This record gives sequence, C-alpha cells and structure tokens, in this order.
Amino acid sequence: MPDSEQKTAHHGHDPVAAEREALLRAEIAKLKERAARAADATDHNVRPGRRPSSKAVLGIAILAAILLGVGFTTGYLPKVRRTESITAETKADTEARPTVSTALAKRSDTAIDLDLPGSIQAVTEAPILARADGYLKRRLVDIGDRVSAGQLLAEIEAPELDNQVQQAKAALQQSYAALEQATASLEQSRANEQLARITAQRWSNLLGKGAVSRQDNDNYQAQFQAQSAFARAQERAVAAARSNIEASKANLERLNQVQGYRQVRAPFAGIITLRNVDVGALISTGQTLLYRVAQMGTLRTFVNVPQAYADVIKPGVEAEVAVADLPGRVFHGKVARSSSALDASSRTLLTEVQIPNQDAALLPGMYAQVTLSIRRVNPPLIIPGDTLLIRPQGTMVAVVRPDNSIHFQKILVGRDFGKELEVIKGLEEGQALVVNANDSVQEGVKVKTVKLKEDGAKR
Repeated sequence: MPDSEQKTAHHGHDPVAAEREALLRAEIAKLKERAARAADATDHNVRPGRRPSSKAVLGIAILAAILLGVGFTTGYLPKVRRTESITAETKADTEARPTVSTALAKRSDTAIDLDLPGSIQAVTEAPILARADGYLKRRLVDIGDRVSAGQLLAEIEAPELDNQVQQAKAALQQSYAALEQATASLEQSRANEQLARITAQRWSNLLGKGAVSRQDNDNYQAQFQAQSAFARAQERAVAAARSNIEASKANLERLNQVQGYRQVRAPFAGIITLRNVDVGALISTGQTLLYRVAQMGTLRTFVNVPQAYADVIKPGVEAEVAVADLPGRVFHGKVARSSSALDASSRTLLTEVQIPNQDAALLPGMYAQVTLSIRRVNPPLIIPGDTLLIRPQGTMVAVVRPDNSIHFQKILVGRDFGKELEVIKGLEEGQALVVNANDSVQEGVKVKTVKLKEDGAKR
C-alpha cells in the first residue's frame, strides 16, 4: 500500500482525536442546555415589561464564543489540516506515477475486404498442334483474330501421307484379288473333294463284292481324305483373304482421317492468342505448336487465400478485380471454386474467381488486384503494433489493470498488418494496453494513463 494510503488510514482511525471531538460535542451540548435554562429562569423572575440584564446576556455570549473557539481549535481545525495533508500526499503520490499512453484491444471488423494479388487467365484455352507431317501450305489467321468453332485456320501439305493413301488403296485392291483367287481355289477343291468321295464309295462297294484288291481301295480312300483336307485349307484361305480386306479398309480409313488433319480447324470459338509457324515451315505430328486459342467471354484468376480466412471462402463470395492498366474500372466477379485443401508450404487455399469480360477489356496474363468481400463469425482481436513487447520470456504486452497497475501478459500473435497485429490468444476485448512502454513500466507499478485516439493522437 502506498504511503499516502497508509497515512490516510492512520488519521482516519486516531483514537485521541476522536475522543477530543466527542468531548467538544458534549461541552457544546451542555452549554446550550445551560443557556436554555437561564433564559427560562429570566423569563419567570423578571417582571413584566422588564428586560434581562445586558451584562448577563453578554457573559453568556462571550462564554459561548470561547467554547466555540476552543472546539474549533482543538477539533475541526486539526481535522481540516489532516485532510489537506492527506490530499497533498495523495496528489504528490499520483503525480509521481509514470504517465503512459494506452490503447484498447478490440475486435476486428466482421465484414472485411481481403486484398490479394492474382493473374488473369482464360477459362478455356487450348494449344493447337499438328496431327499430320508435312509443310505448312496456307495460314489463314493470325494473333488477335476471332474465330468460330470449326473454322479453317491452316492447311498442311503432306506428300508422304498422300503416297501412303495410294498404297493403302492398292493394298485394298490386292486384298480383293486375293479373295477372288482364294474363292476360286475353294470351289475347285470342293469339286475335287466331291469326285474323290464318289470314287472312294465305288471302290468300297467293289471291295465288298471281292472285285478289287484291298490296296486299290485304300488308295482311293486316301485320295478322298486328302481332297477333303485341301478343301478345308482353301476355306481358311478365303477367310484370311476377307480379313485382309477388312484390315486394308481400316488402314485406308485411318490414312484418310489423318489426311483430313491437313486442314487445321478451331476447336471452339475464341481469339487466337499465339501463332507459332509461317508458310513453308516443317510440321511434325504432335510436336509443332501451330496456334493457341482462348475464350474471352469469361476470364478467371487464381488467388491464394491465407489460412485465417479459408473457412469463409465459399462459391458465390463477391469479388472485385482491378487492373493497374485500366484505372477507374472495377470488374465484378464471384468465387467459382477452391481446392478445399491448404498448400502445405504456404498454408494458403487456392481459389478461383471468375470475371465476366463481355467487352474484352481484360486480357489473359494481366496482373490483377482481387478484393474478396468476406464476413467472419468470430473475428480476432486487433492491437496496435506499438504495444507489442519482445522479451526473453516471450512475446507480450503491458496490460493496465483496473487499479492502474501494470501486468505483463504473454500473447500469441497472428498476422502482422504493419500498424496493427492480430492476437490469437492471451487477451480479452477491451483491455487497456501500454503503447511504446519504456523502462519505467514495470510489473505491478501504478501508472497514470492517457488514452490514444484511433489515429494515434492523445486525448
């Protein structure tokens, strides 16, 4: 307890002063009682029409004045002096306290605008590569041209492919000829098989009558079996010739389809954003990039949302997109989707924002500033950056208690906004914090406080 408070308590409970005051009160009461009795006696003893003696009245007045003076000197005046002394000591003690500037820990706004950088991209973009070997014969579009789905973009001259088509057609004709030959051979083998069957049957009948030898009959029976086997082989040859025809047809159809790739067409409506070849350039299948086409009606940008806001990012959240090259213009979009998982290295949520671009003012590849309008159910505490103290014991702030004493409180800091800090743990809303604490601010020391306005000025 400070000295001023101890002195106040001591004077407030002084038994001698209390006893003197009680005696003074008793003497005054007795004096008043005697004056009243004297007045009554005078009224009875004095005859009507005669006043009391002036000396008696004067004596009573002098006695009363003496008693009041004694009481004032011995009771009231010391009490006043003690009060003034206590007040002076308290004032001196208060003025001796260090003066500190304070700011309150407060909740951040529920609705905030989160500014994040992003790069604008096309929602649908496709590279167009060649699917036929050859040379570029014609180029019909260039960068910046708008194209429709299926529009002819370029033609490729492919002489080797044309030769392959001709070879495939010839091979198909050969397959048809082989089929005709195999069919003729099959018919002949079937006729020979029928003749061998009849002959073998006759010789078998003759053998039963004993007209021919068994050896001769066996020879004709063997000839019949050989003709039957040859007929079966010819049937398989016909089937193989037919399969060759189907294979030749498929190869020709494939080559015809590849030959159609000599005409390069747009896969969808959009704008040519890249042209990579000129007339006469050598084209290789699947390796030469001819064009790049992108749809421009709706664009998108990807932003990395910090972990603290990941739980409030949902499809449909409003977004504003600004580009430095288009001052004064703000493009409105919405969150389309997010990855639903944080990147382990950056602790951020990949989020896609789609922006309508009907007038084609935005271009893919532009750097953009994306502002997400989000609302938080339980926003964190915010404190001025000048209240943060880095001590060996950890990160802390100097809290001013209700009795104006100092307590150093450890806190867990979130994001750093420069002038303000986000506090995750350790403080309560409304607590007063010392701004720019110096060496005079120690644990338990009582201080005088001066509140700061939000702009940092004292008030």
